[in-house]
Amino acid sequence: MKIPNFLLFLLAFLKNPKRVGSIFPSSAFLARKIVQSVYWKDVRAIAELGAGTGAITRIMEANLPSSAAVLLFERDRRMRKALKKEYPHFKLASNASSLVKKMNQEQIQQLDCIICGLPFFNFSKTMRDHILAQISQALRPGGMLVLYQYSLHMKQILAEELIIENTQFVTRNFPPVFVYTCRKKDNDD
Repeated sequence: MKIPNFLLFLLAFLKNPKRVGSIFPSSAFLARKIVQSVYWKDVRAIAELGAGTGAITRIMEANLPSSAAVLLFERDRRMRKALKKEYPHFKLASNASSLVKKMNQEQIQQLDCIICGLPFFNFSKTMRDHILAQISQALRPGGMLVLYQYSLHMKQILAEELIIENTQFVTRNFPPVFVYTCRKKDNDD
């Protein structure tokens, strides 16, 4: 029997609220906002960190060029299993802190885009800094990071390594969320 997505998400939150960060999966409105932020024609390789139940993955898949390589990262075993069943053509991993290692295993040199919903506010500074270093190393110059968070606590940290092109407050999500659209600095920036 398939467990409904909202229940899968709730169970994961109850098991480990610091890793999941919300009781509810991303709304369809938030997923569309995130996907609209990506320049899909430029995407040859993409990663989604914290794919959850696939709310964003579903819309992302419809916009992907057919030849694009996709890496999905999800810590919760049940949600990862459901993602693997729904997206057998995407590569799955459990730990976003091993992003570069997974890229090397899949022979992906650099990513054009990373979509990230990891709850950085709940992470230790060491874990947050490590994952951000992985993101920075993984993105090509000019590559995009679309990050959604429940507060503005990441704005200054992101601005140190990336160019923040846009920050939107999305109220049609529970809880409401900030979406940062960032670009990795080129050598010219």
